[in-house]
Amino acid sequence: MSKKPPPRSDDDELERAARAVQARAYAPYSGFRVGAALRTASGEIFTGANVENASYGLTVCAERTAVMAAALAGHRDVRAICVVTDIAPPASPCGMCRQTLLEFAPDPAAVRVIALGAGGSRAEWTVAQLIPYGFTGKQLPAAATAPVAATTTRRRRE
Repeated sequence: MSKKPPPRSDDDELERAARAVQARAYAPYSGFRVGAALRTASGEIFTGANVENASYGLTVCAERTAVMAAALAGHRDVRAICVVTDIAPPASPCGMCRQTLLEFAPDPAAVRVIALGAGGSRAEWTVAQLIPYGFTGKQLPAAATAPVAATTTRRRRE
């Protein structure tokens, strides 16, 4: 059974949300403002913008802030993400963002990544295309992926 691509209006809604949040990006060092909006399986949209830090390694990308917002709301099923930048051609997600998207992609070959940039430039991939042969929990031993049971530890008084 083939899956139909979502209607263009769904992409338009993601684009509007990504552009709106891009305006709130915190990028005082690079000036490279990025907005992202993702849709979950339930149809909910979550947004994120990049947040820079003077200690550059602490900077968080827009894609990851959107994924974290969705995950914290209980969603584990990203279906599409739209990433907006002001460059042409548009930027693709970095490696860290690709790995994060893979973690929350129920079917990496079906999760769409839409990149929009200056002058109407557009690119689109699937998560599987962006991170082929990605590392997932399927490669971990069963014991490492089993849920950890809540335990209480009592200290012995001496």
